[in-house]
Amino acid sequence: MRVAHVLRKYNPAEWGGTESALQRLFDGLEPSGINNLVYCPRGPAASANDPLAETGCTIKRFRAYVPVWGISRQRRQQMIAVGGNLMSFDLVTALWREQNISLIHTHALGRLGGIALSVAKRRKLPCVLTIHGGVLDIPEQLKQSFEQRIGGFEWGKLFGLLLQSRRVLEDVDAVLTCNEREAQRLREKFPGKRVQVQGHGVPIARFAGDCRTVADEAFPSLRNKRVLLCVGRIDPVKNQLWLVERMAAIAIRHPDVVLVLAGSCTDQQYGAALERRIRELALDDRVLLTGGFSPNDPRLIALLQKAAVVLLPSISETFGLVILEAWAAGTSVISSRTSGASALVKPGENGWLFDLESPPSFHQALEEALFDPLLRERFAQAGNELARTQYDTKVLAGKIRDLYAELIEEKNALRHTA
Repeated sequence: MRVAHVLRKYNPAEWGGTESALQRLFDGLEPSGINNLVYCPRGPAASANDPLAETGCTIKRFRAYVPVWGISRQRRQQMIAVGGNLMSFDLVTALWREQNISLIHTHALGRLGGIALSVAKRRKLPCVLTIHGGVLDIPEQLKQSFEQRIGGFEWGKLFGLLLQSRRVLEDVDAVLTCNEREAQRLREKFPGKRVQVQGHGVPIARFAGDCRTVADEAFPSLRNKRVLLCVGRIDPVKNQLWLVERMAAIAIRHPDVVLVLAGSCTDQQYGAALERRIRELALDDRVLLTGGFSPNDPRLIALLQKAAVVLLPSISETFGLVILEAWAAGTSVISSRTSGASALVKPGENGWLFDLESPPSFHQALEEALFDPLLRERFAQAGNELARTQYDTKVLAGKIRDLYAELIEEKNALRHTA
């Protein structure tokens, strides 16, 4: 079975949760004899270390552009960095000419998703869509910010109409989403649509070995410190600035605590504002920005293991892969009450949830975590059990393999009866 995957972006230097989910999916599918082919926009020069290629899949790049007039170069680059609604003529031709593919799996909506679906229909192939972020399950303030941030004149809407990009959700053969709330809303809007909840997997064994000394060697300033770790791209959605604003008060009560922000920056303006605020609050020695890590970088696993607690202050998080990674590393989690975190974290059992509108709820959770190491350990162990039994990479990859096989069989049956 040969599957063509369409990605809205792929830059190993800006590795994030979506890339980790794909890498682990491909790792799980490879033993089943599934040959994965990845189509993604051209970006920076290829790196010698390409984590997706290391899984055995083939990477093919296509030319893509942002079809918007009247926006700055910086805004254009940011839209590309976060996978803005791109357009590509190359992708149409490449997918049409690609031989011996059994199914097209798009990990993008918009025009790229429309291209994937249009080609699949013409070639009479099944088309699967994975929603890595939210579509219907998005906070209202985030929807408004997306609409306001585009700016300029989006002349590419014409291509969207031709490709029927707004019908991708309605017309694909199956939709995969990583949380039940999104799935329920999709089922309500598209009755009869095949919607499957598919969480992201974690290779539990990879997090088992103790490598905390690696963190001390890589980041000497963290020695003899208690680490509060936040993992995620530097972006307004991940909301690191909210944590920085709380850090001054935390430092007074806990002089040995350091906040570590691990992740590549995908919003330069937000990143600059974050660094400026750190300086304004005189927190240079209390907040460490590490930059991004490759998925197999032992420093990231070391930080997860060393952390007293992992923090997620996200405005929106449809799944929260880092929660599972923290549990796999044996660390407890304090998260904002997003739909993804709420599906994983059970307060009083395996972690803490707080409301962004109520900072005291965050401080109370943090105080409990820092003052009660036995409670932290109990929550971490409960989380580890959940991750190990329900979210191991091989188990989840098997579900997608079965879905592929079922859709291909159905499409073949339709061809023979037509």
